[in-house]
Amino acid sequence: MRDIATIEMQLLDPPRSRLIWVVENEGKAYVVSGYMGSRIGRMWKRWPAQADRDGRAVVRIDGRRYERTLQRIMSGPEVEGVTAELSRKYGSVISPAEIAAGGAWLFELAPRGTVDGGGPR
Repeated sequence: MRDIATIEMQLLDPPRSRLIWVVENEGKAYVVSGYMGSRIGRMWKRWPAQADRDGRAVVRIDGRRYERTLQRIMSGPEVEGVTAELSRKYGSVISPAEIAAGGAWLFELAPRGTVDGGGPR
């Protein structure tokens, strides 16, 4: 995951696909949605609220599909590591405080099983 810039992520409900940044921290994969602190941002980015209701997703990496469950994280030790990796990898300025306040939403791509074998590492 460290060398992969984007993945294709599709929620099961609704079944829409998007390209999204991905980061790895301590062997786990994460995605983040910024701009969630404004009304316009929440209207523009609907997938985070949809994932919060039903986190079932399929991600595609290098042509392989993996079933995942998006689990929202607002605090905890992993938040600092994920935001540091976002900064290193993409130059993002999302902070742990912004995630805790809901200005950015952080999701772990937790394993749910695999569709065609293996898991991203």
